[in-house]
Amino acid sequence: MLRFTQKTNTEPDLTLTLSYEQRQKSRQRVVLDNGVEAGLFLQRGVILREGDCLSTDAGEVVLIKAAKEDVSTVYSDDHLQLSRACYHLGNRHVALQITSNFVRYQADHVLDELCRGLGLDVRSENAAFEPEAGAYGDFGHLQGHTHEASHEHSHPHSNHSHNGSSGHDH
Repeated sequence: MLRFTQKTNTEPDLTLTLSYEQRQKSRQRVVLDNGVEAGLFLQRGVILREGDCLSTDAGEVVLIKAAKEDVSTVYSDDHLQLSRACYHLGNRHVALQITSNFVRYQADHVLDELCRGLGLDVRSENAAFEPEAGAYGDFGHLQGHTHEASHEHSHPHSNHSHNGSSGHDH
């Protein structure tokens, strides 16, 4: 079995298509796009992005591709409305792919209703999801995160609210 252990800038000869969730796992068994089984044995905390290349100790190189997955996309030419959507979604610690004319997040009907409530059109799509890297690194910590890891301070969760009454800036 091929063992990919590090990022590289070398030209790839293989490809590996992974979902956003899979691109956050540093150790896993995978099947390359050509059907060959392989393993990822990367340093803990490594987040893979579309276009990254990984190599084995023997020199095989694989190109990482972002898989198409169920996402919700909010399109608008109104940058203020998109900014409002980003604010409200970000306040819920949602990983977002942000461009000048759309915001995309993993499909979630509750978040879709939030955006519709802001007067935005939400489309269900099957597309690659490549969210923004966070200010403190990538968003891999959001899966089961703790606030102590994502803020510069700590506070008891029982007293914490995301409705603006938490007593501190987000």
